[in-house]
Amino acid sequence: MYAILKKEFNSFFASPIAYLVIGVFLLVNGLFLWVFKDNFNILNAGFADLSSFFYLAPWLFLFLIPAITMKSFADELNSGTIEILKTKPVTDWQIVLGKFAASLLLVCIALLPTLTYVYTVYLLGNPIGNLDIGSTIGSYLGLLFLAATYTAVGLFTSTLSKNQIVAFILSIFITFILFYGFDAVSDTLGNSIQQFGINEHFKSISRGVVDTRDVIYFLSVTIFFLFITKQQLKK
Repeated sequence: MYAILKKEFNSFFASPIAYLVIGVFLLVNGLFLWVFKDNFNILNAGFADLSSFFYLAPWLFLFLIPAITMKSFADELNSGTIEILKTKPVTDWQIVLGKFAASLLLVCIALLPTLTYVYTVYLLGNPIGNLDIGSTIGSYLGLLFLAATYTAVGLFTSTLSKNQIVAFILSIFITFILFYGFDAVSDTLGNSIQQFGINEHFKSISRGVVDTRDVIYFLSVTIFFLFITKQQLKK
């Protein structure tokens, strides 16, 4: 598994993918949170709060994580190297988990520079340090769970087509349905349907209280998509 992780992770930085993903994520967040005079601008909000960042990040991940994962298996299928990979002394689970870990690690690296936002808002508080640390930690934890789920979905869609663009679009579609789709139909089908969507559980963790139901939800969805990814490799 470590060999697969290392190979995938190095391939990200051997191409523009890693630099584009990290750069676009930080640039868009920076512009909305600190430059553009809109409702997301922290400096214009009148209070030191990171809620704008934690609102924007899941939507940016909706496009950036599929961009990371779209080549994971699609490129292997297109070039025929997937057959060579299967002959190596690694199991299907090791292949899937290695690629999953590499993609998730890249997302974590993209998140690291945003810790400067926390420090900045911490200093902007009145008095200094007037920041809800519990909610902030919970929100970052929620982002990690959300990123893991998006990554698992992206890996699965990458096994469905040799075309990376098709895998990219399918991943966006499925993650959008999981994140917002259940909220969108809640008015028609009842509020209880929201419990099946990612957004409801992400907002719950973001309050700073880690509920086991939210953790189980994210782990279950992530493991499910990793499992069907592994099953898809057998075909």
